[in-house]
Amino acid sequence: MRAGLVQLTSGSDPEANLAVTRGFLREAAAGGAELVLTPEMTNIVTADRAHQASVLHAEDEDPTLAALRAEAKALGIWLLIGSLGVKTGDPDGRFANRSFLIAPDGHIAARYDKIHMFDVTVSETEKYRESAVFRPGNRAVLAETPLGRIGLTICYDLRFPALFRRLAQAGAQIIAVPAAFTQPTGKAHWESLLRARAIENGAFVLAPAQTGVHGPGRASHGHSLAVSPWGEVLADGGTEPGVTLVDFDLAAVNDARGRIPALEHDRDIEGP
Repeated sequence: MRAGLVQLTSGSDPEANLAVTRGFLREAAAGGAELVLTPEMTNIVTADRAHQASVLHAEDEDPTLAALRAEAKALGIWLLIGSLGVKTGDPDGRFANRSFLIAPDGHIAARYDKIHMFDVTVSETEKYRESAVFRPGNRAVLAETPLGRIGLTICYDLRFPALFRRLAQAGAQIIAVPAAFTQPTGKAHWESLLRARAIENGAFVLAPAQTGVHGPGRASHGHSLAVSPWGEVLADGGTEPGVTLVDFDLAAVNDARGRIPALEHDRDIEGP
């Protein structure tokens, strides 16, 4: 199988971001990718909540989603839209950070709302309170496709191995981790965490990423990665926007799990 990891530097204009994304989807499909994945917040990256409220849409009315569904159909590819910011109708006005898996006929095969909210203080000048803007999800999602069983996660979920374990024990062969990792945390932890999640669960991990400077006070690490079930980095997208193609064989999942069947060895632990 060939996958295409799309790396973006999304800004505050969803229409401009869509134009770039569509170009990269076409490039990936022309390169033979059957599965193409885009990063977290493909449609917009901004810290301005008022601006988000003015340009975001409910799922049924979202022009980026509609256009990317049409593009997937035209190209005949499976498309994982890493996530879009979409309005929810919640009384408190919070949005959803939602992944969409699009089938080659354009229909939405699966949806996943990011569960873990990035509420952290990276430094004195870099603070995030994602839960003030986005409503967290509460359901793990595993999608059955002709390409394999795909588990859905988003960015900060990477730091919560129980979610990955749940997906793997439910049969996930591929786990998607679309992200917009910050530069300090990305440099320190991105590759290590992705390799750990792949090794622990004997699964391919495909992680398309945002990269570069999005606006004042917001920059992403880049380095979209594809990791094998044995923990090998199969591809690294570097720091420039673009498409990274990677070939892999799902037989490696059974091989890794056969060599170290850790998914069968979990035990209940008492205490502390």
